[in-house]
Amino acid sequence: MSPTINRSLAVVTGASTGIGLELAKEFARNGFDLVVIAENNEILSAAEQIRALGANVRAIQKDLASFEGVEDVCSQISEGGRPIDALALNAGVGAGGDFVRETTLEKDLNVIDLNVRSTVHMAKRLLPEMVRRGSGRVLFTSSIAATMPGTLNSVYNASKAFVQSFAQAIRKELENTGVTVTALMPGPTDTEFFRRADMEDTKVGQSEKDDPAQVAHEGYEALMAGKDHVIAGSFKNTVQATVAHVLPDTVLANMHEKQGQRETKSH
Repeated sequence: MSPTINRSLAVVTGASTGIGLELAKEFARNGFDLVVIAENNEILSAAEQIRALGANVRAIQKDLASFEGVEDVCSQISEGGRPIDALALNAGVGAGGDFVRETTLEKDLNVIDLNVRSTVHMAKRLLPEMVRRGSGRVLFTSSIAATMPGTLNSVYNASKAFVQSFAQAIRKELENTGVTVTALMPGPTDTEFFRRADMEDTKVGQSEKDDPAQVAHEGYEALMAGKDHVIAGSFKNTVQATVAHVLPDTVLANMHEKQGQRETKSH
């Protein structure tokens, strides 16, 4: 990808659909060129959508759940020779169901590898250059799921609790370096998440969801403002996150179980 004069560069993971794609569009509309990354070939058509907004875009199709995948992506970004002005670590996946009796070890470990391991790995590789340069913005896609025990989605919620804590800790460590860190905390959003997590037939999967474009817009605005976090989407997300700070974990676990239960079909 050849440099475009006077345009900054943003890197967005999980950018083929949903919040990631809408984040990439936000960057494009605001004068950024893009490197967009996802494991599926939808990233190629997503790149075309982003280019239509006037951005110079490089699409990388790679599985970030693997160590080698992250290393390859970071090498390709570095070889491009352009400094990263904004980094949105958005790639993530869930695995809905009872941990012992329904989800597989493979799916649970994939959640950890993508949501946690790749996030740490990419941050470790790409943030040092931002700090050396003394400028940059980093957005971690967390979730309001980070605020409560995730009954029937246990590994996912735990992974997002990790991301939330990780983001806020790094933000403090990078204070006064010129690099800001923001955590984006959406609630249920109309994306591919529920299909991929096998949660389409759950109560939360069938509920009304937030618009990913609106969530991305709020995330982008918070990132540009240098905020520590933003609870994006409908007001009920703010209420849920607030309640999570005052109710005991046992009550929150019960509440989350009801959301994760599968809806029975009447005949």
